[in-house]
Amino acid sequence: MVEKVLPAQAMTGDEILEVIAAVKGQVAFHQWLGIRGYSEEKLYEARMRTDKILQKIRDELGDCKRCRLSETRTHLVFGQGNPEADLVFIGEAPGQEEDAAGVPFVGAAGRILTDIIVKGMKLSRKDVYISNVVKCRPPGNRDPLPEEISICEPFLRKQLQAIRPRVIVALGKFAAQTLLKSETPISRLRGNFYEYDGIPLMPTFHPGYLLRNPGGKKLVWEDIKKVIQLMEKE
Repeated sequence: MVEKVLPAQAMTGDEILEVIAAVKGQVAFHQWLGIRGYSEEKLYEARMRTDKILQKIRDELGDCKRCRLSETRTHLVFGQGNPEADLVFIGEAPGQEEDAAGVPFVGAAGRILTDIIVKGMKLSRKDVYISNVVKCRPPGNRDPLPEEISICEPFLRKQLQAIRPRVIVALGKFAAQTLLKSETPISRLRGNFYEYDGIPLMPTFHPGYLLRNPGGKKLVWEDIKKVIQLMEKE
């Protein structure tokens, strides 16, 4: 049976993202089976296509004024890293240094995250992808409001659909509860894998929490070790 293929112009942006995610999943499955034919050139082309999709999502955001955070922000902080990353970290919102630089997790909390990635996981920041639920800094680094999260979250969903990582790590209460549609405290969510759109998701404490509570580093490392084990197993 041959299915009818719709012309590209008849597909919505969300449908295109679904097709890309399906193709990427099929490629990964073939590689797992040991089927050859995916040259470095083809993989590079796939990465460039994903990068273009992410850029389209960024262009859609534009000079976003969908909520009042636009009135006080310096830069919109979209995300940074490998568009074909196996591992994605999602935080809460940009802080003061992130707002100034336009890059996620570059302040004190960012240095802790970098240590987790580099020293703990033996990866580079350029190997992973990092973003936040909310793309603009809340004034005074206050918690993001529900309406701010609801406006930004669809763009995060599109980012994750485009990247289609093997594992997501949700950093802190707002990232975990937003992605899992849950009100369960992060202290109870952390340490267990959940599913986000078919992708394993590990909630853990936000690096900013570790600045105030250094004793939590041991718990975060336990969570990260589970992520490492899952990725090695796959």
